[in-house]
Amino acid sequence: MSGLAILTCMDARLDLSEIFGFRPGDIHLIRNAGGLATDDAIRSLVISQRMLGTHEVIVINHTGCGMMTFTDDAMRSALARETGRVTDLQFGAFSDLVVNLKEQVEKIRSHPWLKPVPVHGMVYEVETGRIHEIV
Repeated sequence: MSGLAILTCMDARLDLSEIFGFRPGDIHLIRNAGGLATDDAIRSLVISQRMLGTHEVIVINHTGCGMMTFTDDAMRSALARETGRVTDLQFGAFSDLVVNLKEQVEKIRSHPWLKPVPVHGMVYEVETGRIHEIV
């Protein structure tokens, strides 16, 4: 393993093997809707660093992300209409890709349980296949 952990979106268009040439076992890959530094993603990063020795993190967000197509309030309202149940679940919808990416990187950099390692933020352009380091 390369010592690298990647947090990215669950979108199937992000094929990290194709983008970076990774092979099975090269990285720790953590995926969720939006590539968010949620409590569960942080839990996985803590284990990745402290138990398995990773020493660098990359957060990858992407253009055309579905998380930019709704708001948390709209999703909660739709769920209440469809199920008859109210929820306070936070979905993490966002409207600005770069602002969101910077927020996720900062959450990781500042988390007290994570080691002070290099944390990079990148945007993958689904339309062109290019990736740009933003943070």
